Amino acid sequence: MADPQRIERIKNGIRWRATRLRNNHAIRALAKQININAPAPQGRPVAFFNTSSRLGSMSLNAAYSLLTSWSLRLSGIPIVNFACQAGMTRCIHGTTKEDPSRLPPCKECIAQSKTNFKHSDTFFFQYVEDTTFESAIHDLSFEALESFTYNNLPLGRICRSSLRWVMRRYHLENTPETITLFKHYLRSGWNIAQNFNHFLDQYNPKSLVVFNGIVYPEAIARFIAQQHGIPVISHEVSLQPNSAFFTHHEATFRASQIPDDFIMTEEQNQRFNEYFSKRTRGQFKMAGVTFWKDIQGLNEDFLERAAQFKQIVPVFTNVIFDTSQEHANTIFPHMFAWLDFVYETAKENPETLFVFRAHPDEARPGKASEESVADWAKQKNLNQLANAIFIGPNEPLNSYELISRSKFTMIYTSTIGLESTLLNTPVLCAGKSYFNEYQPVVHFPADLSAYKEQLEDFLLTNEKLSPPLEHKTNAKKFLYYQLYYSSLPFGKFIEEDNAWRGYVKLKKFSWEALLPEHSDTMQIIQDGILNGKDFVLAHEALEYL
Repeated sequence: MADPQRIERIKNGIRWRATRLRNNHAIRALAKQININAPAPQGRPVAFFNTSSRLGSMSLNAAYSLLTSWSLRLSGIPIVNFACQAGMTRCIHGTTKEDPSRLPPCKECIAQSKTNFKHSDTFFFQYVEDTTFESAIHDLSFEALESFTYNNLPLGRICRSSLRWVMRRYHLENTPETITLFKHYLRSGWNIAQNFNHFLDQYNPKSLVVFNGIVYPEAIARFIAQQHGIPVISHEVSLQPNSAFFTHHEATFRASQIPDDFIMTEEQNQRFNEYFSKRTRGQFKMAGVTFWKDIQGLNEDFLERAAQFKQIVPVFTNVIFDTSQEHANTIFPHMFAWLDFVYETAKENPETLFVFRAHPDEARPGKASEESVADWAKQKNLNQLANAIFIGPNEPLNSYELISRSKFTMIYTSTIGLESTLLNTPVLCAGKSYFNEYQPVVHFPADLSAYKEQLEDFLLTNEKLSPPLEHKTNAKKFLYYQLYYSSLPFGKFIEEDNAWRGYVKLKKFSWEALLPEHSDTMQIIQDGILNGKDFVLAHEALEYL
């Protein structure tokens, strides 16, 4: 009897290949039209580097950089792509962590790059072994690899973040597999650095646009460009479907400074309330992922147990290996150190029920954490603690209902902290969060001593707690601004390809649609890249109203 799973894999493979072929045909056709209609370029070029958001096909971030480069060309701005042509012994998506000897699928990736960059000026870099560099890393211990610097380039620190992402853990294990991959990233990073310096000498770009800015290939280019005084713009997916977040700072942090004079109108408040109501029912996506498909209310067993305690405090965690965690560690050295602290706090406060909630992305197929909160809870025997409950990443418990029944909420940097404030439950934050960068949205003490003091105050007071009015006002304004002003819409140009989650295909549109006079998104991005302006729409995105 035929294996149903095997049949389904074959069908998915056929669908993916067919989708890719059709989309690549559309890319080549549009690239040809842009090449024909673009005016003669003048001035120094804008450089683009995005080698870490895809292999084959077109990811969201691959689409954002490609469409932006086309728009610039149509405005007479020269663009040049810095692109990999088997230039890394191991890349982010071409790493098999279980088998470090397995080579990346360079043929597939190069073919896609040549499609995407057809009719565009492109500097392809290849890998060339540097025997002097090999000697420098040959005998390094694991600890030495983490702090390794070469020719004033902090390769160890830069590559460590990507290795954490690939290994799906924050604390890297000192194993032969980890060391092998670490050295692959270091040698690949050094090769990128040398080639990027040649690239800068040849093209002298006025600015550099990169994906993410934290993953090691683009992070190295970003570091070198900044050393040369070249402005760097990074981009990531944003909150709305098929939307991008561009910034002069770090896209993974996704902070937005709201204008001081921004006051929400009655219509905007109503629009926000409708959106937030849907969100609290799990009706939202990000980067093509729906996290809460089957959200469920608190069951009778939970409510019966909670009734035995004076108060409830939920503890919301993050995905430990996510690149956003590079910004987080201020009060605590990492999230698990914070969880250890909360665990000890729970033991000292038996009248309080602590509900530890693992992030749903921690168990996402193909991206499951190897160092998880679930493992931490098991090691701690958390469920043996009378006043502690662990909620796993796959459990569809309604976190919003939990928050509404809680005295206050504890987070590391999770976005649910912002939402908790909006639900009128105060938040104690332990890590540097993007939504608390410019205006306070949650309680974020300056140091560990202040954090302990604030936590004790929250736990011991008998008064009903609520967030300061300032926090609630800032939270609503911040999320609204992120949704309708900072989320730059690309929905006119792309749609989900329905073959691979998070991947897209081009819609049918004419080359003129990419001109800044026909696209608010392209106007804002061009002003940001060329004139240093903020990547924020002047008016709300009509696509989302």
